[in-house]
Amino acid sequence: MEPTGAVAARVGITPAAAALVAQLVEQHGPVMFHQSGGCCDGSSPMCFPDGDFITSEADVLLGRVAGVPFWMSASQYEYWRHTHLTVDVVPGRGAGFSLEAPEGVRFLIRSRLLTDEEVALDEPARGSS
Repeated sequence: MEPTGAVAARVGITPAAAALVAQLVEQHGPVMFHQSGGCCDGSSPMCFPDGDFITSEADVLLGRVAGVPFWMSASQYEYWRHTHLTVDVVPGRGAGFSLEAPEGVRFLIRSRLLTDEEVALDEPARGSS
């Protein structure tokens, strides 16, 4: 299920990260993000070829950034539900299998609390990809 337009306020992307996403799409075809909650990557946004990371009812679609879906596990979403996430990119390699690793950069999340108006918006959709 796709989220309503209002839900898109939960996730954004910097211009530098959007440019990298465009480069990765050109190299690999359609891609997707899943917000990692694992021990090795902390809370890094992981970028995969679309469909390589299987989502289910245990995942929440927060919205789309740079035209690609951004997912998070439902259990992690419970902790971050009042937070706006912005995907950014910085020099250095992450510890995971995210598509940007060979480029010598890594995606990261910058966050802030949602405003009262943003909190009042609809919840994001759950579903499978």
